[in-house]
Amino acid sequence: MNFDLTEDQLRLQELVADFAKSEVAPVAEEMDRKAEFPTELFRKVGKIGITSIPFDQKYGGMGLGTMDMALAIEQLAKADQTLAVTTMVSVAAGLILQRFGSEEQKLRYLPGIIKGESLGALAGTEPQAGSDTASFTTRAISTASGWSIKGQKAYITNAGTDISSFALTLALTSAPDADRKSFSLFLVPKGAKGYSQGEPYSKLGWRSGDTRPLYFDDCELGNDALMGKEGDGRHLLHKGYQQARVFLAACSVGLASAALEHSITYAKERKAFGGTIGSLQLIQEQIAQMAVKVDAARLLTYRAAWLGDQGRVTMKELSMAKYYACEIGNEVASQAVQVHGGWGYMDDCPVSRYYRDNRICTIGDGSSQIQMLLIARDLGLDVRF
Repeated sequence: MNFDLTEDQLRLQELVADFAKSEVAPVAEEMDRKAEFPTELFRKVGKIGITSIPFDQKYGGMGLGTMDMALAIEQLAKADQTLAVTTMVSVAAGLILQRFGSEEQKLRYLPGIIKGESLGALAGTEPQAGSDTASFTTRAISTASGWSIKGQKAYITNAGTDISSFALTLALTSAPDADRKSFSLFLVPKGAKGYSQGEPYSKLGWRSGDTRPLYFDDCELGNDALMGKEGDGRHLLHKGYQQARVFLAACSVGLASAALEHSITYAKERKAFGGTIGSLQLIQEQIAQMAVKVDAARLLTYRAAWLGDQGRVTMKELSMAKYYACEIGNEVASQAVQVHGGWGYMDDCPVSRYYRDNRICTIGDGSSQIQMLLIARDLGLDVRF
């Protein structure tokens, strides 16, 4: 086993780390307070090449892999997890398009995603169903000119900004009472007739990210909006979710790493009981346990990303990385608040933002409970869901 990154990967890691420290970290708190999407900052993410990392060179990408993208997202999330999540969702949508879209769809929509000039969204979740994709009710009906979609999506990222481009939307294409339901995936461009975006939600965390409901009121689409084959929609969307799980794990690792670093620095500076709190054994134990868990989460995430690039990753490795890294993100952020004491509870302390931001990570892209079921099923247990 070789745990060393390549020279190119180390350079990529350093490039993104420098950008995150100089351009993102100084404005992260202000972005969180304003709760406004940072369009120009995201464009800078594209300009330095982060959004192009895993895409084919044919379309303007770097032609690199999941591991390289995970490294970049981790460093971005150390400064602001919200910006990292915005990036990973758009990239995940673009990768589904690259893998399953028609050449016409790719040529039209991929360049903007790769350059960071536009955003892609994944529209799966509905008000009454999230992980249970078989219970989605948004429906697409075949028409003389293409398709008509009617329904609603909820908690969708990236769909309502001024640079949003499209939402890959899962819709029922069989009869609602069919014995075996059939779903298809559609590329719904912003501005399509009958497609609208609701007001952004007021959120606990990820405040500067764009999250809102989507409405499809007999949304009119041509035949060219269908992604892949009719009836393959759940498979295609789940493929995107699976890769996004590695990226979300990297987001949590980056945030947990930042929380750990802030805790170490504070423990060396804060004076109490005749010395720094870092000289107190219980604080030392807290921080040492945080460090072990961050490293373990990082190794699970890197393994899943590396196996993905080798074409050998299974659901078990993906779910283990997503489950553990996101749970550890919550735990380490909580411990960081504890180490910082009263200041950790204040809005101007970075770890309070980390605590709020990471909380959604154990819910999105398949909750921790769903990941446990997937792991158990992969281990051969009779899991029914």
